[in-house]
Amino acid sequence: MKKNIAIIQFPGSNTERETLMACRRVGLNPVEFLWNEPAESLSDFDGYVIVGGFSYEDRSRAGVIAALDPIMKQIKVEAEKGKPVLGICNGAQILVESGLVPGLEDGRVGVALTDNKRVKGGHVVGVGYYNTWANLKMSVEPNRCAFTRHLKTGDFINIPLAHGEGRFIIPDELLEKMIANDQTVYRYCNDVGDVMDEFPTNPNGSMHNLAAVCNPKGNVMAMMPHPERPRTAFTTA
Repeated sequence: MKKNIAIIQFPGSNTERETLMACRRVGLNPVEFLWNEPAESLSDFDGYVIVGGFSYEDRSRAGVIAALDPIMKQIKVEAEKGKPVLGICNGAQILVESGLVPGLEDGRVGVALTDNKRVKGGHVVGVGYYNTWANLKMSVEPNRCAFTRHLKTGDFINIPLAHGEGRFIIPDELLEKMIANDQTVYRYCNDVGDVMDEFPTNPNGSMHNLAAVCNPKGNVMAMMPHPERPRTAFTTA
């Protein structure tokens, strides 16, 4: 039986079509779910994807308004049951602003996704929105996260990114704990798999070259680049 996956959309979301297509291609049954539908209906689903875009026009800061939406309370309830939750780009920002990632015990916000800063040779060579293809290196054991079980540690994938506020900022002490706890799932790397903290390998200035992080249980992941957009996602089935 196909797993039913709720594709969560807020006002301003804009990548639901690609996400629906990608889910169908891997044998899932994706269902569009709007922010203003009855939140309790989410309990009928096996998993959740919060799609990219510009929820509430990124007012105040990206993801913060959507993170306060009542639907996110139910997402937290479902995540506590161990159901998988993936946030892509703006969805990642929403997961961070809601406290679902990194999943601190008191639910407080511990990570920020802020304005891009492209740094090369010690100099800032660009800021703001950036669109490119990026290499992401799998930096944890495959069974550590619900979304990495078909890869091997050290494998890297080449997928698009397109965002203006994708730079992970984390207090040093918390970052050390996340590294030790294998929550730093994907890191930006170059074409031979080397992690280099410099543009263009690191396209947005993220600390520790972070591209995706998960919660302690490994069932919730915030990912800035777009895994639903690779060329293979648009080939004819």
